[in-house]
Amino acid sequence: MRSAAGPPSAAPSSSGKTWTSTSTSCAANTKPRNAEPPTATRSTSMNEPQNNRVAVIGLGAMGGAMAATLHKAGWDVTGFDPSEAARQAAAETGIGTTDTLSSLAGTPYAVLSLPAAVIVETTVPQLLAGPGTVAIIDTTTSEPATSKHMTQLAEAAGAAFIDAPVSGGRDGAATGTLSAFVGATDAALKAAEPVLLALTGGNYSHIGGPGSGNVVKLLNNVLAAANLASVGEALGVAKAYGIDPATAAASISGASGGSKVSAAMYPNWVLTGTHDSGFSMGLMARDASLAVDVAAQIGEKPALLAAVANQWQDALAVLGPRADFTEIARTVAPAITPAGAPASTSAA
Repeated sequence: MRSAAGPPSAAPSSSGKTWTSTSTSCAANTKPRNAEPPTATRSTSMNEPQNNRVAVIGLGAMGGAMAATLHKAGWDVTGFDPSEAARQAAAETGIGTTDTLSSLAGTPYAVLSLPAAVIVETTVPQLLAGPGTVAIIDTTTSEPATSKHMTQLAEAAGAAFIDAPVSGGRDGAATGTLSAFVGATDAALKAAEPVLLALTGGNYSHIGGPGSGNVVKLLNNVLAAANLASVGEALGVAKAYGIDPATAAASISGASGGSKVSAAMYPNWVLTGTHDSGFSMGLMARDASLAVDVAAQIGEKPALLAAVANQWQDALAVLGPRADFTEIARTVAPAITPAGAPASTSAA
């Protein structure tokens, strides 16, 4: 089994710039409620409403879209990213930006959209360095041990921290319709809820305590990784029999073998040759390996998921980290990808 390497000292942001420690970046769903920002400013207790200032750390495809959504919902947003281009793109949507993370210390609310757990670990202490922080909402696909530690740091500062990795892609981030896997204490969730509602419209699951959101998000992603590989192989077999892969995918999607992968991902991104989901090969390969590593930490040995993680590492070596994650089809079923459509980037 290939295991994910330990977190690097610097990880690329979605903008291609580098995050460093000095620069830094299921329970039943709750019912949708009013997602308007709070307006009271008198208290810094995490159980009382605060003003509507929110910092968004990480302004890549997801973070930038979430910042824009919060701005449109009436929040006073300030964004930070080590990439000047990412900051400029955010500024063009009306969002205030800063090139110094430390200037955001004590902002009542903060949303993190970062490349890796190691960046979360260096970012949170800087946000807590000044008084006034109410809640930090970490949408990063991070690691449970990191979230538990960040929760302890936040509680010691009188603030809340929740792990809330999200699903829904750029469209969900841009429209405030993301879904989130939440790990948090009840008190922390209550403190973070105004921002969480604005980003999800109430479509989130409170999985359990700190770190549990990270675990279920990683499991979700490794299952998606497995499905992307298996559907590709199945459609490759269909084509070998002279069956149109699109017809096969549509038929399967209406039956017991169907999934979002067969119903949407392959028809929209693979069979068309567009491969423009906005989620990278590098991130999915990382998440699949992390899921297996998290299992190993508690003595579990999911053999099929480990094989899937290895398969994605093989694809990563061929296609490179910046290829779209739907390009896994190029390695598992090349016959079904449109001829002549090159991988989006070569291996870095």
